[in-house]
Amino acid sequence: MHVTTTESLAEVCAQDWDALLGPDPQPFLTHTFLYGLERHGCVGESQGWQPRHLLVQDAGGRLVGATPLYVKTHSYGELVFDWAWADAYARHGRAYYPKAVGAVPFTPVSGPRLLVHPDAPTAAVRSRLVAATLAEAQGAGWSGVHWLFARPDETRLLEREGGFLRVDLQYHWDNPGYASWEDFLKRLRSKRRKEIRRERERVRQQGLAVRVVHGDEATEADLDAAHALYAALFDRKYGYPTLTRAFFRDVGPRLGTGLVLFFAEARGRPVAVAICLRDARSLYGRYWGSAARHDCLHFELCYYQGIQYCIEHGLSRFEPGAQGEHKIPRGFLPMPTWSAHWIADPGFAEALRQWSLREQAAVLQAYEALMTASPYRRQGRP
Repeated sequence: MHVTTTESLAEVCAQDWDALLGPDPQPFLTHTFLYGLERHGCVGESQGWQPRHLLVQDAGGRLVGATPLYVKTHSYGELVFDWAWADAYARHGRAYYPKAVGAVPFTPVSGPRLLVHPDAPTAAVRSRLVAATLAEAQGAGWSGVHWLFARPDETRLLEREGGFLRVDLQYHWDNPGYASWEDFLKRLRSKRRKEIRRERERVRQQGLAVRVVHGDEATEADLDAAHALYAALFDRKYGYPTLTRAFFRDVGPRLGTGLVLFFAEARGRPVAVAICLRDARSLYGRYWGSAARHDCLHFELCYYQGIQYCIEHGLSRFEPGAQGEHKIPRGFLPMPTWSAHWIADPGFAEALRQWSLREQAAVLQAYEALMTASPYRRQGRP
């Protein structure tokens, strides 16, 4: 097998890349999404997200494996927080950046990070990808490589190859086969049912209506409105909007039903949006934006509309985004997410490995405690 690197997915055939993802790909890993980030200036050297994707070809030149990899000069947009690590390096007169991340930029969704063609030998291709990534890191002088929100089978391999693991918690909603929204509510404790009904009614009392639009249905005006509302949140609070209007206009329609926009409208005018992506099994909440504050509207668009959509479309899981214990009373339960880390400096590697073991113990203890706050009538997941 032959390994190469590329700084742009423009050099990789979209069909060949997507063939690595199998029959039901997560939308974030598709060529359309990742190359769209590159093409429209959402990632790149100036953004501190320089693509350095690894590609594995078999003896016949067929693409059989890949790792979406980015060289980073900061830690923004990762949502596995290592600012304290960078500070520790600085205190010892060492440079933490550049580093590399195997991840989907700005996307805290667990999924494959070592992509392998379904017809290729999985173990051999994965091992080749890991070895090539570590060799690239050592040759380039990166402080480390971080595979973020990786699958458990991948993290076990990466741990065997010299990495160590970190764990965090997200809050997911699972669908055991609800027939309707009311069927879901019946599974909740009485107090939680009443609170959810009260929050949804509060949205209606403000004269707001919800319109659901898929990417292949969205007009240019819809996509522009979604981007403007998304950008407004950054303008009011912090940072800058990493996704450009050109990205919305280009990638949105090409994602088709993989993009789901939940608009809240007042007299036909969009005032807020929840931006989600989906595949055949799951809905993923990614961004939220609003033009003004409306009571309980965030809960309606970002949580309840997504749950209702999953029930109506037969999706088995809703992942509304990173963090947020406030999601538990609204039907979401804690779920561990994992990342794997390889640090070049042996001294720092051992110190951070020990730190991560203590972190794991604390997070998993918190998981057990949070599960006792389940809003469902029976303890645990529905």
